[in-house]
Amino acid sequence: MSFRLMCATRYAIALGIFAGIATSSMAVQAGEVNVYSYRQPFLVAPLFKAFTKKTGIKVNTIFAKKGLIERMQSEGANSPADVLLTSDFDRLLKAVTAGISQPVNSQELSKNIPEIYRDPKGNWFGLTRRSRVIYVSQERVKQKTFTYEELADPKWRGRVCVRSGQHVYNISLFASMIAHKGEAEAKKWLSGLKANLARKPSGNDRGQIKAVFSGECDIAVGNTYYLGKMVTNEKKPVQKEWAKSVRIIFPNTQGRGSHINLSGMVLAKSAPHKSEAIKLMEFLSGDKAQKIYAEINFEYPVKPGVEWSNLVRSWGEFKADTIPLVTIAAHRKRASELVDEVGFDSGPSS
Repeated sequence: MSFRLMCATRYAIALGIFAGIATSSMAVQAGEVNVYSYRQPFLVAPLFKAFTKKTGIKVNTIFAKKGLIERMQSEGANSPADVLLTSDFDRLLKAVTAGISQPVNSQELSKNIPEIYRDPKGNWFGLTRRSRVIYVSQERVKQKTFTYEELADPKWRGRVCVRSGQHVYNISLFASMIAHKGEAEAKKWLSGLKANLARKPSGNDRGQIKAVFSGECDIAVGNTYYLGKMVTNEKKPVQKEWAKSVRIIFPNTQGRGSHINLSGMVLAKSAPHKSEAIKLMEFLSGDKAQKIYAEINFEYPVKPGVEWSNLVRSWGEFKADTIPLVTIAAHRKRASELVDEVGFDSGPSS
């Protein structure tokens, strides 16, 4: 072999080795992140795809409707989870209480997410907002404005539907009433709301809208995004008809504002890919992800200035309650007790 050929061969080998090292290095740098998600796969898949495209970091996902917090507890320090995504504020609190989260100090998260929608200690962060609103019959209710307090007005006797008072969505609303009105007034209001029920609390939020459609009641309480899911439900088009029978009223818009709940995220206590996990969390709080996330599930971005979807915008503007969610959280236990004390879930008295 000539010297020139030998040099060329060695150069090619060296180049191949270098390329292999570079590729391996890039893979290590890109890394991966493991997400435990209470949010359905179709909601988060587009977000993770965009994140991987931007960063090269692979996202592995485990989805479950329940039990993920308990699973992380049992896994302990050996848990592979890096990030937990929740579908409601209640689970954010439970994650912290269960000791499976750790604080994140990120300028990007602090910049993107308003203080009211994140934990002061950095243990949880909101991602999307939804309002607990009043759905009224298009035909039978002409009133254009409403307050939560009016749900207890005797003029609505026998005309209101709502799911179980012990459901996390309602407990949050009831806790906000305690925060604003005090315990005594909140209990009085809850008793008045119970008296106005058309039936024993049952079903989910969609079921309340169906009850308005069927004429069982004229007013229902539910989260905003359910209307979007029903209006666009091609698999069950009957839900489109249910949705057409109601219109949304954002309560207390002229006063303190409408009650807000959150979906959100926490950084796992034993996150094995902490750096990648924080990058994902920061990405989810940014403009692109916020817009995708809110549009897919008909929710409102937490980041100010991110455009709402056309359907969500069609429901109108509203004023959001500005009371910190941590303040509301402090009253959740008492709100649950009041539900039992007034016998709310037993329905209206005969």
